[in-house]
Amino acid sequence: MLDVRYKDKAYLSKYDLDINLFSKFDLVVYDVIPVRKVFILDTNKGNKVLKKVNYSIELLEFINYGIEYIRNNNFDRIIQFEKTKSELIYVPWKSDIYCIMNLVEGRECEYSNPVDVNLASKAIAELHKASQGLMHKEEFERLLAKNEQRYLGGKIIQNYKNKLDELMFFKSIATLNENKNEFDDIFLEHVKYYAENIKKSLDIIKESNYYELCAEKEKIVFCHHDLAHHNILINKGEVYFLDFDYAIVDLRVHDVCNFINKVIKNFCYDKDKCSSILQEYTEVNPLDDRELKVLYGMLSFPEDFYSISKDYYTRKKQWSEEVFLNRLKKKVEYKEDREKFLEDFKNHYNC
Repeated sequence: MLDVRYKDKAYLSKYDLDINLFSKFDLVVYDVIPVRKVFILDTNKGNKVLKKVNYSIELLEFINYGIEYIRNNNFDRIIQFEKTKSELIYVPWKSDIYCIMNLVEGRECEYSNPVDVNLASKAIAELHKASQGLMHKEEFERLLAKNEQRYLGGKIIQNYKNKLDELMFFKSIATLNENKNEFDDIFLEHVKYYAENIKKSLDIIKESNYYELCAEKEKIVFCHHDLAHHNILINKGEVYFLDFDYAIVDLRVHDVCNFINKVIKNFCYDKDKCSSILQEYTEVNPLDDRELKVLYGMLSFPEDFYSISKDYYTRKKQWSEEVFLNRLKKKVEYKEDREKFLEDFKNHYNC
């Protein structure tokens, strides 16, 4: 059942729901329903999704090429863009860009449900497998050249170094703050520990075959890069993927790491959940020892602590002080569980 999220009403109010916009897509719209940051359209051609795109047309074309390549490679459980009368997948409208997609039916994946997690793990492997060969396509390479920031192959070491520098910058902000609050105090208490985590993560990846893997095109895939539970729908045992806005091209373990972190962080870093994810994934799309070593390095990066710190000190998200504080507390209280999980992972996979 669709969950109408009115917390996004400020964003939704910026949509222009003009009948002339819909006619560009050759649609007659009977009703519109707000859901998260999009509108569900009841149309003469069935239910659709209207989305205001806040990035460039070139990036939209890059995303669509990856999606269509996967769809043509026998994986169709993903979004599909509606074509306009002019055979485009978007309409420039006033100062914005709009696109319309097919509506994917289903319920949101529940990460507390082991059956859902196993289904999703297998589906991620199938998604990645369907994108293999993409790097051999000249048209895709041309699109990738125009969206260079979306190619992360070989960039993780510099990326982590940059994030370590950012963390140290946030530390200087908190230290210089004469009126420190509870968030500042907790951040300063833990920042040295997590900075050491980043250094350890860097050491693991430097000692791995990371660059060798990045040179092997079959290891590079179209990664979803935002595997939140609401971007994975389940319908009659089939898994569907939504919202490829953050899609990147990178080693497939990038997505695997992203998914593992999202599943286990709310379950005291349960190693069995991680093992189950990897078992389901590798049955479809095997990972070699080199990839597991890089995955270990990625998992060692303290993404949760870094993200909440950045969101707070850059005010990237408009949350209240209480929300920021509660999230920070939750992330640091699992420090020992996370340490044990990483040690178990290292021993089990001989990293």
